[in-house]
Amino acid sequence: MDTLNQSVNDVPHTVAAEVSATNDPFSGPIKNIEPWNFTILAVLMFVVTSLSLSENFLVMFVTFKYKQLRQPLNYIIVNLAIADFLVSLTGGVISFLTNARGYFFLGKWACVFEGFAVTFFGIVALWSLAVLSFERFFVICRPLGNIRLQAKHAILGLLFVWTFSFIWTFPPVLGWNRYTVSKIGTTCEPDWYTTSMINHSYIITFFTTCFILPLGVIFFCYGKLLRKLRKVSHGRLANAKKPERQVTRMVVVMIVAFMVGWTPYAIFSILVTAHPTVELDPRLASIPAFFSKTAAVYNPIIYVFMNKQFRKCLIQLFTGMGTIPDSHLNQTSERPGITAESQTGEMSAIAARIPMGGSVSPRSDDSPTDCGSFAQLPIPENKVCPM
Repeated sequence: MDTLNQSVNDVPHTVAAEVSATNDPFSGPIKNIEPWNFTILAVLMFVVTSLSLSENFLVMFVTFKYKQLRQPLNYIIVNLAIADFLVSLTGGVISFLTNARGYFFLGKWACVFEGFAVTFFGIVALWSLAVLSFERFFVICRPLGNIRLQAKHAILGLLFVWTFSFIWTFPPVLGWNRYTVSKIGTTCEPDWYTTSMINHSYIITFFTTCFILPLGVIFFCYGKLLRKLRKVSHGRLANAKKPERQVTRMVVVMIVAFMVGWTPYAIFSILVTAHPTVELDPRLASIPAFFSKTAAVYNPIIYVFMNKQFRKCLIQLFTGMGTIPDSHLNQTSERPGITAESQTGEMSAIAARIPMGGSVSPRSDDSPTDCGSFAQLPIPENKVCPM
């Protein structure tokens, strides 16, 4: 009888222990998710991480090898590549390993590290896009008159990006909110599901400073830039307006890419913060974080590989063929270069003729112009300065 009672009493204890272990993402896969789901996620993360590491390393290596690519406006481009590379090196690799095992087997401290690293480097990349848009606005619209973008200005931009990003991603490590395992149980992130008002205040602050603010900067700067281009090209022949349309398409692509990468994550964070008790399928909840990681793949394609000079450098690197523009050309040079049409295309010439007040100077085909004022715009045909 005692043996029977002991067996009966042991059953609920064993079941409870199994349930507890299944609900702990650090000791085993969460319940109700089939193993094949984690296999798919592992394969996807392997592909995304491999592409991102390869592309962004290539950006850094080619920029290091060819000094004509190392111009002030390109500092932020290389910074974007470094941030995306680190996102994939930390979050991508860890996510692949944990999904391959089906749970976050690395432990709680590794979870905090992964959550902070991915968030920090991700926000560095996001703010790099905002600073890049501001630098292009600064170069084209010249809000400070004749002051040009120089190395010291670009370095200040980098310091701002890393410092500002650290300020708003490190507080969860100190206790204002926290980095915890996600619903899927294989990645870590800020605790969006917290019910504490103090932690809610962090999510709102984080959302404002790390999504709304940089998005506002991007829309404002590219909006002003496009208005300037339309103003100076007004009344010109249709074929002369082609570069303007190309720049417009490029700006639209950049904004859409930004929105695709970060909007799902932002909407998800606000949704679960406003309704922390909402029941979401863990697989559905993992999609926004996956989208944000894919940004590290298409950022170098949009901002670097679509640039003609960068492609020439790649051809030169891999085949030894092709010609590279002279390295002495400086996109921030104060002195006039050779004719704009021969170096940077028609839109470079248009921008070079924009006076300080914003009116358009008459066009002279054989007059030399200052290529530096527009050479940094992301036109695919740009032959002097990379994006």
